[in-house]
Order: sequence, then structure tokens, then C-alpha cells
Amino acid sequence: MLQFFNRCSQGRGAWLLMALTALVLELVALYFQHVMLLQPCVMCIYERLALFGILGAGLIGAIAPKTPLRYVAILLWIYSAWTGMQLAWKHTMIQLHPSPFNTCDFFVNFPSWLPLDKWLPAVFHASGDCSQRQWQFLSLEMPQWLVGIFAAYLLVGVLVLLSQFVRQRRRDLFGR
Repeated sequence: MLQFFNRCSQGRGAWLLMALTALVLELVALYFQHVMLLQPCVMCIYERLALFGILGAGLIGAIAPKTPLRYVAILLWIYSAWTGMQLAWKHTMIQLHPSPFNTCDFFVNFPSWLPLDKWLPAVFHASGDCSQRQWQFLSLEMPQWLVGIFAAYLLVGVLVLLSQFVRQRRRDLFGR
């Protein structure tokens, strides 16, 4: 199994597939925001940024998958998935156990050199409340779905990282 992940990590197709899944999730988030008129909260924006990290990792890995650049992509992938899972878990806890002491910020806090909420307000402006439940599917709220999505990204990312230390089997002419 690890050899399969190793082979996949050295080809562009798997990296582009990962970037595509992250892009689709970003587009779904924008659909919820601009078509269904759900208001994203600060945690939603941070989770969205973690998905952009996974999208970026997929694009970086697709640039040169047989070079050490793929290790940078794998590390960005795992970091983004881990951070996204932590954010989604915290968001889930805020929704499941609302409390005046367990809240999120009122405004997104981007560094002054990267004010994404000013550059792309249609994507990164937070206007909702983190404890408000706006959408659910199969009895799970959006942050609960994101915990599972980020956990899946993280699991596959760790397997791909581990697979980098497995030597590929060489096959002879007869496939033995």
C-alpha cells in the first residue's frame, strides 16, 4: 500500500486530484455564502484558509513531483490538514457547547502584510457567529463535516509521507 502512495506522489495526477478536491470544497463554501446566503464566521474563514493551504500543496506537488519540491508540498499538506482539523474541532465544540466563555473572535486576524479580508472580502470577510448553526446534512453540522474531511486529508498525507521512506520494488520483464 505504501508503495502505491509513493508511486502516486511522484506523478502529477494525484497532486492535481487533491488540488481539485480542495478547489471543489472552496467553491461549495462560496456557494453556501453567496447563493444560499449563509454567513461565514471567523472560524469558517480560517478553515477556508486551511483548505487553500491544501489546494496550494496540491499545486506545488504537481509542479515537480519527482523532485524534493514534493516534500515541501507534503509538509504543507499535513500542516494545513492538521490545522484545519484543529480549527474545525474547536468550531464544533463552540457549536455543540455554546458558552459566553467559549467564543471565537469578532474579526479575522490576518497579518498586516497579508490582509486577505481587505484584498478579497468576498472570500475572506467574516460576518457570522461561530456558535450559530446554519446548515446541517445527515444530522451533522458543517464544522463536523470539516473535521472528517480534514482528518481524511491528514490520514492520506501521513501515509504519503511515510511512503517516501519505502523503496519501490523493481519489477523484471515478467512482472515478478
